[in-house]
Amino acid sequence: MQLPIVTIDAFTDTPFSGNPAAVCLLPGPLAEEGMQLIAAEMNLSETAFLQQTGPTEFKLKWFTPEKEVDLCGHATLASAFMLYIEEVVDENEEISFDTKSGVLKVKMVEGEIEMDFPLLATKEESHPYFADNFFGQKIVGSASLKGNWILELESFHQLEYVEPEFHLLAMHSDEGIIITSKGNENFDIYSRYFAPNLGINEDPVTGFAHCALIDYWHKKEGKTKLNAYQASKREGDMRLELIGERVKILGKAVKIFEGFLEV
Repeated sequence: MQLPIVTIDAFTDTPFSGNPAAVCLLPGPLAEEGMQLIAAEMNLSETAFLQQTGPTEFKLKWFTPEKEVDLCGHATLASAFMLYIEEVVDENEEISFDTKSGVLKVKMVEGEIEMDFPLLATKEESHPYFADNFFGQKIVGSASLKGNWILELESFHQLEYVEPEFHLLAMHSDEGIIITSKGNENFDIYSRYFAPNLGINEDPVTGFAHCALIDYWHKKEGKTKLNAYQASKREGDMRLELIGERVKILGKAVKIFEGFLEV
């Protein structure tokens, strides 16, 4: 059987930057074991699997090379972008994705993909191992969230200099660690995300992490809108808006590859 698959760079409009995701629109049901094998073969931070259930309704699942995850921003953006550019769904229509994190609504707004995601609550507390510094860089604030930690560094320059030892990160984290800092005249906040226990040493641009980062920075500074930059080697950016218990995430995408898998 042949399965169509595309690779899309999310949170960017420049090829070979942002966060690449593989997107597979399934012609019918596929066992989760098969999805995991495909995700391992694609070896990207996430592979998204879509199954159409209505004109603009889809089941959506996300897999890293090692496990299924509950929420993924860039692969959701990539999935919606693929559905629009391949004209599976008209650009004027809103898409509903049925996921492990509930129904996610996504639409096209002036050339950008706007996603309606759940807010991820954070709790101010010190990390049991990385309490004062993170691989030589001073920590000035920290918070926990489900499966992850946020560590705030003094400046975006220090954030960019961090060179983690991934075996230590894996020992002292569940899913991963988000590092963040205040931004500059270009962006309100900077961040990076490390998740060796998910099979992703460093994720290029992470939508779900920003559902927690906007909670962290809102509690710290009261902001409800942020221009965010993720300072990985591939780099990417997004716009965030906090609305109650939801987060609107806006970003762009570009298609890189399309083909078929023989399964």
